[in-house]
Order: sequence, then C-alpha cells, then structure tokens
Amino acid sequence: MEGGIHTDADTTAFRDCLSLSRKNPFVLRLAFSAGIGGLLFGYDTGVISGALLYIRDDFKSVERQTVLQESIVSMAVAGAIIGAAIGGWLNDKYGRRTAILIADFLFFIGAVLMASAPNPAIIIVGRVFVGLGVGMASMTAPLYISEASPAKIRGALVSTNGFLITGGQFLSYLINLAFTRVPGTWRWMLGIAGIPALLQFVLMLLLPESPRWFYRKGKEEEAKAILRKIYPSDEVDIEIQALKESVEKEALENESSENISFGKLLKTKTVRRGLIAGVGLQIFQQFVGINTVMYYSPTIVQLAGIASNQTALLLSLVIAGLNAFGSIVSIYFIDRTGRKKLIIFSLFGVILSLGLLSAVFHETTSHSPAVSAAETSHFAPYTCPDYRSSRSSATWNCMKCLKSSSPSCGFCSSSQNKLFPGACLISNNTVKDICNGEDRSWYTRGCPSSFGWLALIGLGLYIIFFSPGMGTVPWIVNSEIYPLRYRGICGGIAATANWISNLIVAQSFLSLTQGLPIEEIEKMLEKRAFQLEFWKKPDVPTKNQEA
Repeated sequence: MEGGIHTDADTTAFRDCLSLSRKNPFVLRLAFSAGIGGLLFGYDTGVISGALLYIRDDFKSVERQTVLQESIVSMAVAGAIIGAAIGGWLNDKYGRRTAILIADFLFFIGAVLMASAPNPAIIIVGRVFVGLGVGMASMTAPLYISEASPAKIRGALVSTNGFLITGGQFLSYLINLAFTRVPGTWRWMLGIAGIPALLQFVLMLLLPESPRWFYRKGKEEEAKAILRKIYPSDEVDIEIQALKESVEKEALENESSENISFGKLLKTKTVRRGLIAGVGLQIFQQFVGINTVMYYSPTIVQLAGIASNQTALLLSLVIAGLNAFGSIVSIYFIDRTGRKKLIIFSLFGVILSLGLLSAVFHETTSHSPAVSAAETSHFAPYTCPDYRSSRSSATWNCMKCLKSSSPSCGFCSSSQNKLFPGACLISNNTVKDICNGEDRSWYTRGCPSSFGWLALIGLGLYIIFFSPGMGTVPWIVNSEIYPLRYRGICGGIAATANWISNLIVAQSFLSLTQGLPIEEIEKMLEKRAFQLEFWKKPDVPTKNQEA
C-alpha cells in the first residue's frame, strides 16, 4: 500500500541522527517503537499477495469467485479508511500513544482471526480488523515520532517510517517464501503479523505520551519531563518556549478555521487549484496501478505464464526490493531535480512500462498452447466437462480451458515442452498432483508462454519508474501546496481520495482480468452482436436450440 507521510531528509540529518542516537538512545528507542507501525503497514500490504495463492488452494469458493479474492484484499483497505478517520479523533481525545496501543490490539486480533479462520468470511472479518489497525497506525506513528523527536533530526526519524513501510513489504515477501512448504502456509503468513504488533504494544507501554499532546491538554509538567529526556539540558528551556508558542499558534488557527466549509474551499481560487492538483495526484498514484502490483504481484506473475507458487513469490520479492530501493532514491533526487520534473519522468516511464506489459499479456493470451485430444485422453477420468461436450474442441487452447467455469478447469502442460499442446482437465488438488507427478506444469491463472520474461522486465521497470516519483511526490506536494489555514482539511481530503482510489483498484482488478479477450470482441463486432450491455456474457444455446 503506497501511502503514509513522507518527509524530506538529507544525508546530514541522517548523520546527526546516528550521532544523537549514540548519545541519547531513548530517542532511537522511541522512533523504533513507533516505527513498527510503518512496518506493520507495509507487511499487511505485501503479505496478502502471497497468502492469496494458498487461500485459493484451500477454499475452492475463493478460487471460483473472483469477488471473494478481491474482498479478502480490499476489506483491509476499507477498514483502513475507517481506522484513519477514527484515528484522528483518538489522537486528539486520548493521545498518540493510546491510539497506537489500540491499533496494535486491533491488528493482533485481526492476525489471530485470519490465522485460525475456518472459512473465507472469517478471513475477511480479520482483514477488516487489520485494516482498522493499519489506518490508525499509518497516521499516528509518524505524528508521534515527529512530536517526540529533536527538531534537527525530526525529518530523518519520520522518514524511517516511510522506509519501514517498504521494508515491511519486502519482509512480507520473505516470510511468504519461507512458509511456502510449511503445513498451514497462508495461516502462518497472516498470523505471524501478530508478533510485531504484540512487540510494539509492549514497547509503547514503556514509553511516554507525546509532549505536544500533554501541553495541549494543559499538562505542562509532564510535557517538560519528556522534553528533558529528549533534549540536552541547555536546550530544554528553548524547546519548551518553542512548544508553547507553537501550541498557542495552533489554537488561534483552529479558532479561525472553525467555520471552514467545503463550499468555501472551492470558492477560494488558490485552495481550489491546490485541491485539484493534490487530489488529482493522489488519485493518479492509485489508478496507475501501484497497489495492483503490491497486492497481486504473484498473481500477475502467474498470469504471465509462471506456474509455480514458489517461483511467483520469489520473483515478487525482487519487485518489493526494487520498491524499497526506489524510496531511498527519491530522497536523493526530490530536492535536486524538483517535484514536477521527477513526477513527469516517473509518469513517462510508468506509461512505457504499462504499454510493454499490455503488449506482453496480449501476446500471451492470443498465442497460448493448444489443447490436445491425445494429451487430454491420457488423463481421461479427469477431462474438463466443457471440453468433452464441446463441438469445437479442436479449436480449444489453454486460455479457453482456463475460462471454463462449470466446473473450473486447468491446463496440464506437455511433458516434452510447456509450449506444446497439453491437456484440459478438472481443476482440483488431486489432478494438480497427478499432473505435477508426471513432470508437467499445472496452470490455473495464466498459460505457458515464451513472453513471460518480458512481463517480469515490464514489472521491474514499472516499479523502478514509479517508486521515486509517483510513489513519494504526491504526499510531499500535498504537504506543501495549501495555505497554512487550510492545510489540515485539504491534506485530509487528499489522503481520503488516495484510500478510496486504492479501494476501487483493489476491488476491481481481478474482475477486469476476467474480461473478454480482444479476439472475442472482434468476433462480436463482426457478427454485429455488440450491444450496450456488452459486459453480459452471451446466452449459451441449449442442445434443443442447437438441434
């Protein structure tokens, strides 16, 4: 999940950060403890992509119903939207530390529910709980670090939260890969997230509340006590005075912004233009497909013709690594090249990469291996019913086989060469084991292809171009372009637009992959059968009608 709060931090700040950490380990412990929230955020984003491969194997209803797969992924995003909204109120009412503790509790409950789920419905409930925790942590962790860190290294420490998000994604792929051959696979993948949540809960119990929150609530002595732990003795009085002035200024701004309405925002020219740019960037960040890649990268790899779950996860690990590397590159280039140049370069590369991917997947689907009657008869008891009853079985290929739905069918490749004609068989674990047992590959998501390596290159290029620009610039721009008085509400609107766009993408991607191939659309146009309701499948004639 691309998101969170990104802050500029140069190499000097990081050196200061390391130096101060040696002198005052309390600061490092504080930043690390709160930063686990970013790790959980990233882990949840990445782990579901691998777990979904094995959830489909265990629950055939999930394998058959695309909407269930999308719901398992997207309900965490829906929970995060609610969690972020509730988190804002919790932060102001009960404090940053309390909000993080509640987020950890919800995340832990969600992890336990998912790990022990007897059916897909409980997995979805667990995903909602995890989403609530992620939503709260995503906004609270950087806020807590920012308010409880020394000013000169604040940017560097807050930036670590962004690194931990991408680091959590990378870690999730490592965990996914580690548990591929362990009984319970996906239960371990999803359940192990409860450990860092529990660790953060314990660590946060040992830490104080944010000094800024204490000061805002009139608890000045408690705030001063914490500041004495953070700053050297000769700087404490200066920081206390700065905190007092900042809180008083914030109170005045809140009084003057009480009557701000959405109508007033749109009527103010500078704010309206800022919102168009800020919200537009957040929507584009999601609609260019980053979370499609992060949520479904192993599935995308399989659609490119990689049959093995383990291989798909290993290749996805490379994608996650490139994403983490890109967030570091962004820090170096963001101030040297400027926001506009970086984002234009990023979008240009993303467009080229998506064009390459589109071409590869078109070639993969239009040149899939044929279904051989001889190969299929080798597995006679398990022949796909739709293939057996079809009058045009001689024209069947792998893609047509995979689209059979009553029951669902899979493609068993030739033992000589995966690109040679293979067998169309009923899709279940027994048939999969029989196929693999004869040194063949079993396909249910995509078909064997000689273009698969091009798809992997396209995915890698996409991440390389996306991460340094579109991955970070929208958040930085939204923290800079609004007038101070409107910054809070406008930033909230932009962040909400990002989450909602994220939800739309997560809930629709797999359904879009089930759409009609270009060849079938061309046939519809040739037969003049194109109707307004083009998304409806044409009626299949009955045997009486055929006669």
